[in-house]
Amino acid sequence: MSGSAVVVGGGLAGTLAVGALIGHVDTVTVVERDRYPDRPVFRKGVPQGRHLHVFLSGGQLALEKLLPGTTADLEAAGARRMEAPRDVITKGANGWQRRYHEGKHAVVSCTRPLFDATVRERVLAEAAGSGTRVEVLEASEAIRLLGSAERVTGVRVRSRDAGHAERDLNADLVVDASGRASRAPQWLAELGRPAPREEVVDAGIGYSTQMLRPTEPFDMAVVVQPRPDCPRGAAWAPVEGGNWLLTLSGARGQHPPTDGSAVLAFVESLGEPHLVDNLRTSDAVSPPHGFRDTFNRRRHYDAPGGVPEGYLAVSDAACTFNPIYGQGMSVAALSGLALREALADGGLRPGFAPTAQRAVARASDTAWLTAVGADRPYAQDTDATPPGLAERMQTWYFGRLVDRAAIDPVVGAAFRDITHLAAGPSRLLSPVVALRTILLPRGAGLAAMPLRAESATG
Repeated sequence: MSGSAVVVGGGLAGTLAVGALIGHVDTVTVVERDRYPDRPVFRKGVPQGRHLHVFLSGGQLALEKLLPGTTADLEAAGARRMEAPRDVITKGANGWQRRYHEGKHAVVSCTRPLFDATVRERVLAEAAGSGTRVEVLEASEAIRLLGSAERVTGVRVRSRDAGHAERDLNADLVVDASGRASRAPQWLAELGRPAPREEVVDAGIGYSTQMLRPTEPFDMAVVVQPRPDCPRGAAWAPVEGGNWLLTLSGARGQHPPTDGSAVLAFVESLGEPHLVDNLRTSDAVSPPHGFRDTFNRRRHYDAPGGVPEGYLAVSDAACTFNPIYGQGMSVAALSGLALREALADGGLRPGFAPTAQRAVARASDTAWLTAVGADRPYAQDTDATPPGLAERMQTWYFGRLVDRAAIDPVVGAAFRDITHLAAGPSRLLSPVVALRTILLPRGAGLAAMPLRAESATG
């Protein structure tokens, strides 16, 4: 164990990066713009913090490998665990998915402040017994990278307190976990390095979230997905303390309200009376909070020559997704695990940064493909060329697969493996899944919300 690291950003992605670095470097310095609260509360530095967050099963597996016991800590703190598809029911374009016990995948749901505080406490406890010293610079911001086009040697930081003092932090590795607002392309350009190639898919989706307390809670979470004839959606899920979060979404021209008096009318437009009735008997705990920064963007730092030695971008700083799909925290855990595994293969050796960057990129691949695939039909791109034969066939196959997944346990299991980030996209092309998708009738899902689970999968 040797060397030092600076982590830019002390949110969940940065905290998990610290967890990955523990035991592999002597010191880690975290540069965080906010001051951490002394209890789990919403803070300005997490702009999506008031919205619905879940850990998918693939993210949970990564989290447990990185920080064993953290999932149990979350549940002990009040997080809700729900099995899919038994406890998480979904309505797609062809109707409701069947509801039954499968026993493979579950989501963990709670407020973002509880997620952050629980993971941070676990990481600091791990650091205390590891020999790695962790220092957190609160109310501080990174303002530029140090070094050259070939090698980053640290960051310059500035205090956000009175006086705005600046100082240089030298490090063998700088991990950029500063999220969607990462300024690394400009910083790298200042060192004489070209900006990475970017892919952007923007469906113009906006969403709003309100916390409520139902009088008679459902025994399942509810997800209503947007469809071409109604580009609106909703998610209704429990969190800690007996509260539930209602997240509403809509594409351009269909954005959900941030006026509490208009929420019920928006939900009524989805045509789900059971959901409307449940909301009518719920008490508002907070007003609705809106969010519209939902574009998907991938910066290809993983390309040959994409990063200098000593610099690594993780999670949203490298690849960010429409938050409505609930993948971000799971990808942060998968990225942290990828970093840990890269460090285990020789530490901060020559060539580490590009090797680790490729591993982190692979951890985002499945989430990127699923989020972009879902958003592309709603994206506006006047310069786009007509889709070729391969893309049209892919769209046809995926459309049939999604419809079959609602009613077919075999295809549904494969689809959930992907959406829970527990398998790669090739899972959808296995012979049995492909044959059932292509040869069996497309079929329709259930017409009405399944209020009770089936006794068997059938």
